[in-house]
Amino acid sequence: MKDGVLQCSANGEFTYQLRGVHARVRSMWDFSPPPGGGDSHHSVVRGTKATLIIRQGREQNFKPVLYVERAEAAALTAAIAALQGRYPGIGLRREGAGWAVTIPDQYDVGHEAHFVQVTENFLGYLRAGRLPDWEEPNMITKCATIMQAYELSFR
Repeated sequence: MKDGVLQCSANGEFTYQLRGVHARVRSMWDFSPPPGGGDSHHSVVRGTKATLIIRQGREQNFKPVLYVERAEAAALTAAIAALQGRYPGIGLRREGAGWAVTIPDQYDVGHEAHFVQVTENFLGYLRAGRLPDWEEPNMITKCATIMQAYELSFR
């Protein structure tokens, strides 16, 4: 604490290139949720075959919804059909220029229960003494990128 103010690096934005691909990360932590709402999230991933967008604002009742744009309809339909064996009931709903992925209520455990699931997974990794093989390179890349952005923010 400095001069009665808690110093906390919580909000920020940085733009960078990773192997020639442009990326931007922005994080905003508001003191309180918007009126009538809760958490909000917006994420965009642009690929060569589709754009994936997660929105979690007022229009989505503050629940995350995955939208798919620029995708070839047959390929998207086949991908959803392939997932239905593991997640029965998921589907697609045409919205504007793309589709919204529909998820049945049975998979929505809610924010608090999902937090418990994430915590249980983390504690399992902690007891095992290691992260899953797929997570290690992701974690190293994420931490290195964030730390470089943090250090550059003071230049």
